[in-house]
Amino acid sequence: ARWDLGHFKPTIWLCFFANLASTAFYASYMEDFVAAGADGLPKLMMAALLFESIVMLGYLVTNKVTKRAPATKMTEGKTPSSLPSQIVSRTVALVSALVALIAGRDLMRPGEAIDFIPRDDIYLEWTGAFIHSPPDGSVESDEYGMMAELHIGEKYLSQFLAMNLLVLCAIKVTAGFAIRYGSDGSGTTKSAMIWKAQAIGSALVLMVFRLFSSAAMSASLDLRWHLMCLGYETLVLGLYGFF
Repeated sequence: ARWDLGHFKPTIWLCFFANLASTAFYASYMEDFVAAGADGLPKLMMAALLFESIVMLGYLVTNKVTKRAPATKMTEGKTPSSLPSQIVSRTVALVSALVALIAGRDLMRPGEAIDFIPRDDIYLEWTGAFIHSPPDGSVESDEYGMMAELHIGEKYLSQFLAMNLLVLCAIKVTAGFAIRYGSDGSGTTKSAMIWKAQAIGSALVLMVFRLFSSAAMSASLDLRWHLMCLGYETLVLGLYGFF
């Protein structure tokens, strides 16, 4: 990968928007931070993220690609508008779509079960969503509604995790579908940089799931399908990112 050929620009753009998403999330909870007297660290994090974003945006706006790689002979079946890897794109579309569905619900509508997802109510109960975000008019609302505001910290952590998972999914989708092969084949280089980082990130997420799989099983929540899907995506990202 080379700076003068613009290989790093897609990665920096993705980091820029990820920083903005994190900053907006911190800002959405600022009133609660202030009420708890814990606003110092979030404000520091927001300032650091905004400063980094300004630096990245300045680079992206002012930096010009100084060289153009010569056009190369297309790999069989490839055109400049082709996807770098259809296998990676399809894998990401399947696995990350499921992750984004659940993470999106946890971020936007915490505590509300999705009917067509098996044992989703058990997942919500096991993760404590019914305690910090009981659905209106439900049995859980009658039981935990009065105490829900006392568990704002748990809700914050749950939504923070969901937001980060959505950012990871957005990055994988962008690398899989928005970046094209290009006349010089540079799309593969640009995507591979992102796939490497995402393979490591997916491996860490997979490790966390594995750590809690036994505890989840004791609550009748089987994480084996989750582990298999995440493991397959991690394997594909690693193979095409590093090899």
